[in-house]
Amino acid sequence: MSAQVGIIGLGARTPVGVKAPHAAAAVRAGICRYGDHPFMIDKRGQPMKVARDGLLPPELGGSKRFQALASSALGESLSPLAPHASARWTLPAVVALPASRPGLPARLEEALDRWLREETSLPIRLAQLEWLPHGHAAGLMALERGWQLIQSGRAEFCLAGGIDSYLEAETLEWLDERELLKSAANRSGFIPGEGAGFCLLASARMIRQLGLSPLAWIASAATRREEHPFGTQGINVGRGLSEAIASVTRVLGEPPTRLADTLYCDLNGEPHRSEEFTYASLRCQLAFADHADYETPSDCWGDVGAATGPLLACLATASGRRRYARGPRPLLWASSYGGERSAVLLHLDNIAEREMPAWARSRSTPPGHP
Repeated sequence: MSAQVGIIGLGARTPVGVKAPHAAAAVRAGICRYGDHPFMIDKRGQPMKVARDGLLPPELGGSKRFQALASSALGESLSPLAPHASARWTLPAVVALPASRPGLPARLEEALDRWLREETSLPIRLAQLEWLPHGHAAGLMALERGWQLIQSGRAEFCLAGGIDSYLEAETLEWLDERELLKSAANRSGFIPGEGAGFCLLASARMIRQLGLSPLAWIASAATRREEHPFGTQGINVGRGLSEAIASVTRVLGEPPTRLADTLYCDLNGEPHRSEEFTYASLRCQLAFADHADYETPSDCWGDVGAATGPLLACLATASGRRRYARGPRPLLWASSYGGERSAVLLHLDNIAEREMPAWARSRSTPPGHP
């Protein structure tokens, strides 16, 4: 029987908050951190609009900026293990990074790998470190990979995370040149952001052994590929995203006897993303309590790229802890420019069916739940 996998620790650093609870509260309140870049000007002579971590110097760049973003989020996610630091846990880590693009720091993986392995303040040792340089979907791919490692019995813990920053000068200029930078003159672009998110995953056995309560269980995770992503020839009708969502919601039954609740996604204002989701939602609508009930946190913290997946998990689990979730089964999804389409279905133990809207009431325990 496959081991059940829970999220026991979360860490976040975003332009709207440098801790997971703070970022989730800011997004729920609709706090937006869009603003003018201190010195970058677009090709129309206007200050570039970005969502920037205000605690980091704007001139800090390269792998050092990625490291600064990741440091506090990493420590926050590992805090459940701090009382047991004498054990010095050894665990694998899977970390999402942006796909290749202009302005990306040279040898980024190597620099971050060295930093993580040499970081002595952490209550863990890294048995293995896997990097997923696939952009937006990569954070959910990291959660999927960690879920698989624990389910298969190859690990009892896994650290899954993502780090990204679009705020390198060369990257911003590249976005501007491709008309991807949102401005008063270009309404179909997006606001470049930055951030880091980490999720500490553990098996049900270790959760019980340590006397912890999971923030959420991972009910299912899947990644599929879109044959015609943005920028390629062919017509994208959302098949890759549809297949990823259909795969993770299959645990709800066929036809669904339960429903996925609020959707958390990486829609960022680019029309092609919205069009793709429209196709996918029509195909998968029977699995959704309400396909129009979705959260787009890029409205607050900008586009956070490879950090998206773990940060979406922070929002979903916060809705359970703070008792404002629409139901116990949030669905997370994200799409990469390279064609990767990932989805993760969570189960929130602390949301009772009686607290759900009438249209979402049904059995709440995923198959094989401990």
